[in-house]
Amino acid sequence: QVQLVESGGGLVQAGGSLRLSCAASGRTSSTFAMAWFRQGPGKEREFVATISWSVGTTTYADSVKGRFTISRDNAKNTVYLQMNSLNPEDTAVYYCAARGGGVATRAWLYGQWGQGTQVTVSS
Repeated sequence: QVQLVESGGGLVQAGGSLRLSCAASGRTSSTFAMAWFRQGPGKEREFVATISWSVGTTTYADSVKGRFTISRDNAKNTVYLQMNSLNPEDTAVYYCAARGGGVATRAWLYGQWGQGTQVTVSS
């Protein structure tokens, strides 16, 4: 099992930036891809970005492409999500997820999830 702990959420004004972190512990050797998802008020959970643990291949949702950057630090077992040019539509609880297979954009393919961190963007 892999345990995931997110941090870095908070309140920011539109146009601002935040960096989320997701620290993985436990059987991290079995993790091959990690991702960020988000769930806004009254919305379904949606894919944000994913990265392969070894090669660093990334994929982004169209809604965040060019504004968000996912990265990883293998030595620290940590994945980051740098979020720039934030707007109120980015307000959501952001979740970190991990899976043993390759990168994927469907939430149901991820077996391990963090508890989430709230991001609120004010206009």
